[in-house]
Amino acid sequence: MDHLTEPARIAELTRELNRHLHAYHVLDAPLIPDAEYDKLFLELQALEAAHPELVAPDSPTFRVGAAPLPQFEQVSHTVPMLSLNNGFSDEDIDNFDRRVREGLDAPYVDYAVEVKFDGLAVNLRYEHGLFVQAATRGDGATGEDVTANIRTIAGIPLRLHGEALPVLLDVRGEVMMFKADFARLNARQREAGHKEFANPRNAAAGSLRQLDSRITAQRTLRFYAYGIGALEGAPMPASHSALLDWYQQLGVPVSKERAVVRDAAGLFDYFRRIGASRPALPYEIDGVVYKVNRLEDQQQLGFVSRAPRFALAHKFPAEEALTVVLDIEIQVGRTGALTPVARLAPVSVGGVTVTNATLHNEDEVRRKDIRIGDTVVVRRAGDVIPEVLSAVLEKRPSPEPAQFVMLGNCPVCGSHVAREEGEVIARCSGGLFCSAQRKEAIRHFAGRRTMDIEGLGERYVDTLVELDYVHGIADLYKLTLDDLLAMKLRADERDGSTPETVQQGKIPTKWAENLLAGIAASKAPPLERLLFALGIRHVGESTAKTLAEWLGRLELVRRAPAALLRVLPDIGGTVAESIADFFAEPKNQQALDALLAAGVAPRDEHAPSAKLRGQLEQVKLLAALGIPKLTEPRSKQLVDRGVTLQALAGQGAAYHAGLPAAVAEALAEWLAQPAHRERLAQLHALREELLAQLPEAAAPAEGGLGGKTFVLTGTLPTLSRDQAAALIEAAGGKVAGSVSKKTGYVVAGADAGSKLLKAQELGVAVLDEVQLLELLASMTSEEEQHEEN
Repeated sequence: MDHLTEPARIAELTRELNRHLHAYHVLDAPLIPDAEYDKLFLELQALEAAHPELVAPDSPTFRVGAAPLPQFEQVSHTVPMLSLNNGFSDEDIDNFDRRVREGLDAPYVDYAVEVKFDGLAVNLRYEHGLFVQAATRGDGATGEDVTANIRTIAGIPLRLHGEALPVLLDVRGEVMMFKADFARLNARQREAGHKEFANPRNAAAGSLRQLDSRITAQRTLRFYAYGIGALEGAPMPASHSALLDWYQQLGVPVSKERAVVRDAAGLFDYFRRIGASRPALPYEIDGVVYKVNRLEDQQQLGFVSRAPRFALAHKFPAEEALTVVLDIEIQVGRTGALTPVARLAPVSVGGVTVTNATLHNEDEVRRKDIRIGDTVVVRRAGDVIPEVLSAVLEKRPSPEPAQFVMLGNCPVCGSHVAREEGEVIARCSGGLFCSAQRKEAIRHFAGRRTMDIEGLGERYVDTLVELDYVHGIADLYKLTLDDLLAMKLRADERDGSTPETVQQGKIPTKWAENLLAGIAASKAPPLERLLFALGIRHVGESTAKTLAEWLGRLELVRRAPAALLRVLPDIGGTVAESIADFFAEPKNQQALDALLAAGVAPRDEHAPSAKLRGQLEQVKLLAALGIPKLTEPRSKQLVDRGVTLQALAGQGAAYHAGLPAAVAEALAEWLAQPAHRERLAQLHALREELLAQLPEAAAPAEGGLGGKTFVLTGTLPTLSRDQAAALIEAAGGKVAGSVSKKTGYVVAGADAGSKLLKAQELGVAVLDEVQLLELLASMTSEEEQHEEN
């Protein structure tokens, strides 16, 4: 700036910043980093603040908005902003093309075709290349002055590009909001506790009609030109396609989805192509627009009523419609997720008759306040599952229908429904019993890392379930050779694919014999694999291994309450509740009993680990019960005064002695519920039983890592996850699936994600593969030296 005067620098910055705005927002090809742009922008702001008389009318600082207006002024359009006639059927389009050809007495016609934006039509006026005014369509003759708000839209040039600019130019086009910007706006609305916008068009219209343009500036709006109004001081382009090309040279944004086609066949082809690509477009469209391309032909065809004869909007089937909620039913997914679904009075949406629409989850139904009997807005975009957007409250029946409440029991199997804290999805707890989850449960059970039933692939699982040969995991062990051969024959007949060998009377049996052998071979799994195979939510291989190692027997795992599970290493509150909840469902217990009766039995059950003794201290168990305000230090105060689990269960101890009033009150309130005291009594009894089974002293720790916990994340250069885990466990370490304060090390490879971030937040040591191998090698060396000594 040393060599420039301040006026010259302001002019230079204005030109430079506008060039970058055009490159970023119109060409989608930024020339400099955002930080560099911001630096130049701040410099211009400072100079303009010092010299307000030098602010150029096309200064990019106008993009940030201005003080609120008392109201919008009215603007009369020099050339009326007319609407288009609509076409919906193939016949409409054929008739349009026929009328155009007849009107021009031409054997064929070229059409300019483009998408029909779903936004707000506006007129931008430029005088000698400088933006001076913007107005909405209004009634076609008169609109509202939205100049201040249009200035905030970064893609609209405040000064046209080029030298020989028209004296007057009215650019017609559409203001809209891209889908991604709409999603971000609604996310901000939710976070602020404000009402969300129904769709991008409403959001764009609401943003453009703000009296305070500073609000408009905070919302990302876009503009695409598609037409022209008044023009003085420059020749009118010879065709519509030439007009859009000229706009592009002037720096005015125009859609890339435009073309010139010939006759009705070209129109139909364009309509189909845009319809297919519609979901991938960054903005919403509700159809396409056809215009006779040559301006001279347009003038010859003229207008009818308030619409041109030379143009037609070919509309897509409506994506939103009104209908009535007849019922709200609950669907159970393959993983047990419960989804409320609205049963609707049939309505055509997006060209398809819709009778059902998802309501997502209980919180969404409550937030939108959808009730049986409501008139609702239903949306279906492309192949997206129809959803209910909102209720029309003024049409709600009287008396008011009851609010929606999620079922307490699964509508498929009757098992109780659980919803974890912090989650929006409610789930059926009957994973081993529920028929809705049957295929998924069996696939998981038979998998390579679980029971490893060789030959039982996804296709056979599906067929066995669909043809009613298998209703639960225990049924796998009851299958016979005749069952499998009959199943295969029925499946082939159903699918119309009977092999030629079968048609000749030759029935292959080897596959069935191999499958039966694979099933039989899985009858004596390690306990940790069986526990993982049960499909308990949140229980992966690491947690299953902890349960097997510490409790030793399936029978103890089945009876363990959440408080006992929570004191085991690397099992937090959510996982403990999930395990206890699974085994609290009688139908899961029945399915497990059936599995054991079918001959499945863990081969490596043993007494509980001696290490469990320290975890069974009454202080730890009391703190793990989740009693409000009763932390481990407060639990220690009770135990130090002789208060036991048994005493609390009978309410025979002065449990409040020495506790702060708030803690004593919370404890008394918790104990006032008989179910809670029963839980204490059961925990006391199980504790005594476990203590009686434990060895007198804990076995020495194996390896040199002393039981430290490792978490693996990302892809290691040479080791697989299994190989790394085996090395860690051989050295006496433990591998867990999640990071906590108790984690010793996180081993991170390429593309490490949230676990690495969590480790950094908690200050957990992070190793790469080389450092892990060095640590393991050092442990081996220390052990060898210890043995030599």
